[in-house]
Amino acid sequence: LSSALLPLQILGNVSEFQRVVNVLQDGVDFDIDVNASVFETNIRVVGGLLSAHLLSKKAGIEVEVGWPCSGPLLRMAEEAARKLLPAFQTPTGMPYGTVNLLHGVNPGETPVTCTAGIGTFIVEFATLSHLTGDPVFEDVARKALKALWKNRSDIGLVGNHIDVITAKWVAQDAGIGAGVDSYFEYLVKGAILLQDEELMSMFLEYNKAIKNYTKFDDWYLWVQMYKGTVSMPVFQSLEAYWPGLQSLIGDVDTAMRTFLNYYTVWKQFGGLPEFYNIPQGYTVDKREGYPLRPELIESAMYLYRATRDPTLLELGRDAVESIEKISKVDCGFATIKDLRDHRLDNRMESFFLAETVKYLYLLFDPDNFIHNDRSVFDVVITPYGECVLNAGGYVFNTEAHPIDPAALHCCRKQKEEQWEVEDLMREFYSLKKSKKFTFKRASNRREGEGAKEPEDASSERGGEKRNSRKHLHSLLSCPSQSFNSRLAVLGQVFLDNT
Repeated sequence: LSSALLPLQILGNVSEFQRVVNVLQDGVDFDIDVNASVFETNIRVVGGLLSAHLLSKKAGIEVEVGWPCSGPLLRMAEEAARKLLPAFQTPTGMPYGTVNLLHGVNPGETPVTCTAGIGTFIVEFATLSHLTGDPVFEDVARKALKALWKNRSDIGLVGNHIDVITAKWVAQDAGIGAGVDSYFEYLVKGAILLQDEELMSMFLEYNKAIKNYTKFDDWYLWVQMYKGTVSMPVFQSLEAYWPGLQSLIGDVDTAMRTFLNYYTVWKQFGGLPEFYNIPQGYTVDKREGYPLRPELIESAMYLYRATRDPTLLELGRDAVESIEKISKVDCGFATIKDLRDHRLDNRMESFFLAETVKYLYLLFDPDNFIHNDRSVFDVVITPYGECVLNAGGYVFNTEAHPIDPAALHCCRKQKEEQWEVEDLMREFYSLKKSKKFTFKRASNRREGEGAKEPEDASSERGGEKRNSRKHLHSLLSCPSQSFNSRLAVLGQVFLDNT
């Protein structure tokens, strides 16, 4: 699913996309006696199905009445996600790492799960809750995020592995790489997707601790989570997503300096080794391979949208030439077993097609619909009224499946948000020049709940008049989304106080 479906959407192969969708509708059965990774099933299967569902109309598929609030791919995503819910039934709310799709959690299942395996659900599960109206998915994802936040160390860091029953840290190495990476990624992307101030404030607090204890000369090392002492002075290739994530919060200068450090490693070997010893300037024993990972190219894409720095295109060119030269074989592109002599392994990871090639394509395709600057959009009719889609601002899950944030506002049973947006549009076009209005934030509201009252937003609620001119730009930069964290034209997200 990850490697076959989404690249077809990006590249526009409508007939092949339809064929894959037909196969999925005819033959997917999640009620099977097999153990599955909760993390991988979510990012690949649930995320892939949700993204395919939301992009199916643009891909040329004839959608059913009620789309995007209904559809076969959405129903399959919901079915797959429900198979994962038993993993979250722990005293802490943090999920087990593995679940049996037929029987639930096995009695002998280990309670030790990596941090990323706990904190990488909010993008897919919140999208599913908003589209289906069932809050259970977003609720369990939020509970897991808050459990990790609650159990951070006194100096503000989280470790690598934790016991989901006792909340005791089993591996206490703190960093931004393997075992932790997508937890931080989903705090930022969840905040953007849901307009959630709490998630963003969590990440910003982590960001301070990461800078204080793990950052050295624009490199990020591994440290002991309670003491902050260096435990591993290495760079992992999985950490290369970090400059892209920093660009999303507007810290472009820091992101570029770190990116250039990583790029020097690429130029040294023609790829990123899994581990790189920073003091020695060379690979780590038994970690010399390069499985064609996407993270550095992902960061290049985000940073290029923010800066238009040609250095980022040079990385893309180097990546294409390197992959073609040292990795291409008759039946695909092989993992590089050892970057020192470019020996190949007999395998090709699915993320090479699902992520690496996709990010390369988008880096060099500035006019792709994914990069839409909100100058065009589609209006669809849903059971709850008109809805704006495909206006840009897509949020990629950690397997590079794009989610349209606007879609989360299409299937709400409460109409008030729709009317608020329409009122803003009328005022914008001066149809009601004398109208004074208030705007209620809906960032943390889920079905059946009222919106939370952020501490710093008290002056903007309670019926007080607001400066409509100031907020029209941020709220209407994408016609369907009430951004508290504004999506700027160059691909950066800025907080109101930035």
